[in-house]
Amino acid sequence: MNKHIYILFLFLAGGLNSYAQLQRSTILHATGGKGEILVFPRGIQQSSGNVSYLLAADSGNTFALIPLIKEVNYHKPKVAVLRKPWLTVHGNVMYDLYYQSGVDTPYQQKDVYQHTLTTYLDITVKDQYPVRVAFSTTRGNSAMFRNITGLNLQYTNRDFKSMLLNKLQSYDAGRNLQLQELEQYKEQMDVKSMEISRLRGWLSSPAQLQRIVEERERKLYKTPQAPSFDSLSKPDLNALLHYKKLPSDTNLQHFEDQYAAKSKQLDSLEKEWNGMEQKYREKQKKLGGEKEDLTSAVMNSRNNKELADKLHAMDLPDTVLPKGYKTLLAIKSFGIGRTMVNYSELTAKDISIQGVQLEYNPSYYVAVATGVIDYRFRNYIVNSNRPKQYLNLFRVGIGMKEGNNLIFTYYTGKKQLYNLNTSADSASTPDYHLMGMALEGRWQLTKNTYFTGEVAKSSLPYYRENKQNSLFHFNDHSNEAYAVKGFSFIPVTGTRINAVYKVMGAGFQSFSMYTTGSAQTAWSVRVDQPFFKQKLTITASVRQNDYTSQYQQADYRSNTVFKSLQATLRMKKWPVISVGYFPSSQLTKLSDNNYVENLFYTLVASLSHFYKYHGITMNTILSYTQFYNRQTDSGFVYFNTKNVLLNHVMFLGRLTLQGTASAALNSEYELYGVDGNVQYKINRWLDAGGGLKYSQQTVYNIQQIGYTGNVRMNIPHLGQIELMADKGFIPGVNKRLVSNNTGRVTYTKIF
Repeated sequence: MNKHIYILFLFLAGGLNSYAQLQRSTILHATGGKGEILVFPRGIQQSSGNVSYLLAADSGNTFALIPLIKEVNYHKPKVAVLRKPWLTVHGNVMYDLYYQSGVDTPYQQKDVYQHTLTTYLDITVKDQYPVRVAFSTTRGNSAMFRNITGLNLQYTNRDFKSMLLNKLQSYDAGRNLQLQELEQYKEQMDVKSMEISRLRGWLSSPAQLQRIVEERERKLYKTPQAPSFDSLSKPDLNALLHYKKLPSDTNLQHFEDQYAAKSKQLDSLEKEWNGMEQKYREKQKKLGGEKEDLTSAVMNSRNNKELADKLHAMDLPDTVLPKGYKTLLAIKSFGIGRTMVNYSELTAKDISIQGVQLEYNPSYYVAVATGVIDYRFRNYIVNSNRPKQYLNLFRVGIGMKEGNNLIFTYYTGKKQLYNLNTSADSASTPDYHLMGMALEGRWQLTKNTYFTGEVAKSSLPYYRENKQNSLFHFNDHSNEAYAVKGFSFIPVTGTRINAVYKVMGAGFQSFSMYTTGSAQTAWSVRVDQPFFKQKLTITASVRQNDYTSQYQQADYRSNTVFKSLQATLRMKKWPVISVGYFPSSQLTKLSDNNYVENLFYTLVASLSHFYKYHGITMNTILSYTQFYNRQTDSGFVYFNTKNVLLNHVMFLGRLTLQGTASAALNSEYELYGVDGNVQYKINRWLDAGGGLKYSQQTVYNIQQIGYTGNVRMNIPHLGQIELMADKGFIPGVNKRLVSNNTGRVTYTKIF
């Protein structure tokens, strides 16, 4: 008894000592990957989670903490559920300072500074609703150029479909993995089904049924089964004397037990298989019975309504399809601030406004645009006085815009008239207000062919009599216009055909054309044809503008056909060759209300090749340009000039070498130029380069030497800073080259 009391005393003393040590300790070291163990008066806590421990000691008084939950795997990383932010913003910010000591023709300016600040933001709300924000402002010290500021908030279903496509691709990849797991689960069901079939075959086989009948007959007639020789070798005489009867046949009982066990096993397997089948059906329903590629369904949809119907039928989860996705797909575009209006040939086309624009097309069509016209013609460059212009437009119709539809348009506003044939009374202020209406229809003949027809009528210009209510004078056809447009694609040959035909009365006004006071007829045809499996592409077009004026002292008619042709050859491991012959134009301002446009042809040819030679990557560009104009019809200094340029670049790791040779040949003199540049990547964040240029002008015997230099720094967390300085030459007085210094500082931050 005393011995037991003594052992108990030692045990309690050791326990109190260990407890006191734990009370004094705050941190115990655990095994690798489990984290530190913090000891508190009422328990032990591990940094990886709350775990219960058992304090144990061996004969050497070495203490250890043994976790009671041994199946916890602390080496497996804990997957944290990422919460998606309410607002995600990506984009860039750029500031640019540009200096010119002189400005090239046709405007003479000296020491011009221009500051430009732009930012583009791609904003995603709740990881499901994309919006784009763009801001740009340009300020300078020149009275010639406008200070322009624009802010735009834009939503398009194109961005929404792009985001939706990315989600569907991720979801489709996970869905394919789940489908593979479902197929593996189906294989397990097939194995289980084969086992059930085997048991059913054994239980219902004629041999087993015959055996049951025979065993039951023996039992009924008390006829034992013939014993085997092994059983006769050692008869149990004591048992015979004890029971005083023949031993009962145990084979029957054994077989019945075996049969019952297999029947029970069959019932269990069938019950298990039924549960697996129900689970399989639920998974199959959840994944969708269709195995159609989701991304293909999106890409092959003809319009937004068809896409919305397909997505609705797929029963996709909310993580892929956000709330209101049908409405978001139906909103073709929505913009606030500086936005583009581009609707039809006879109403408003390619007009920039500061205002609001909305285009909505679920199964019917509605479009609204209102705002101040931001700029037209060249007044976005030339800072001159001009009347305020604005646009209000409303469109409503039935049908899908990409399919068959019928749309009515009403527009009104104020637009400056650029015309040569009329002038306003100097004693009165011209009334530039206009209004009009149009009816447009689109017929989708086949999958690859459609036609568009449009009729329109507008109010008369301010210089016409009876301007008031002229919109509803249907007896006067001078303010009417008609347009027909067609497109066709021939898949067999890859041919694309575009054609437009327009007739406009002398008094017709809209925001798609300039009011000239002349009746106009215009048509154009363009054909794109690939050859040799898309290696050669030829584009040919013919365009005619027919002006007829009734305001000149003598009848005036202009009928000119413009032709253009372009061919591009792309072959693997060969240079890309492109040749084009097309009309060009130059606009000349005669007065505040009068402009002259001179047209001439231009020939352009280029050869571009990106290749490797002896392990060195190179790029070579050769171009040729010729203007077919005369000095009398152009303000260009280099009229009727042939220009040749050769540029060659070698990429030598961190070092880049570039050389350029050029020649400008005209009837008065020839201008030759050669320059070389070196760019070196010093390290990951710093690039520097520089070069020299040489120019020689014949006839005047002028030789000039210039230079250029640049530095680019990529500063982590701050952005990229670029510095550039250049000493070049521009045409000056009497067509002689004069020095021109330029400099640029650019800061860019991408986030």
